[in-house]
Amino acid sequence: MARRRPNFNKTLRTLIRDIAAKMPEFGHVKPGRILVVAGEARRASRGTVKPLCFRGGKSVDRTGRRKPIIRIRGKRMLYCITLRPLFFRSSTAQARVETVLHELFHLSRRFDGTLHSGRRHAVLGKAFSRKLGPLVRRYLKLCPPELLTELAHTGEVRVLQWLERPGSAYVPGTHRRVRRVYTEDQLYYGIARMVTRKSRAAREAQARAKVH
Repeated sequence: MARRRPNFNKTLRTLIRDIAAKMPEFGHVKPGRILVVAGEARRASRGTVKPLCFRGGKSVDRTGRRKPIIRIRGKRMLYCITLRPLFFRSSTAQARVETVLHELFHLSRRFDGTLHSGRRHAVLGKAFSRKLGPLVRRYLKLCPPELLTELAHTGEVRVLQWLERPGSAYVPGTHRRVRRVYTEDQLYYGIARMVTRKSRAAREAQARAKVH
């Protein structure tokens, strides 16, 4: 019997819950309001996060622009994290943890569906990595080994992808056939192949084992 492909969204939900529970800097994160999908390549990006609301969790801003609503199992999503092909291919478990932490670091402390204005790359520049790095190193010491093992999977996994992807904000009445609400009906479980490289620490440990 062929081995069943793991549900990678389950692994990612567990990871985000664990980060929110163990890291005070991410205590404002509500994992159940974040949708994670796999998407197309975008330059050298491993992941991106899309805010799904205007400030205050509103769907419409003062100019009348409206953002599509994404509702999964009846619950409105506030953010959508898209993992790019480089996340899945030729990566390490530790690098995948860093990508998820990177995207969570962008979220507003209000967790209202917007991004943190002071944590944009354009604002922090090289300081972004200096601020994120210590958080990544600290969490990797707290991350359960079994979760790292799941993130180090090599082979095919099932992961949510868009059957019909939501667009950006729009002005009602100026676009035809604009879908206002997206649900599970616009998503499907696609197949992604993960190729995991060994981390430097793992390679060094393997080399020491061969010597002895």
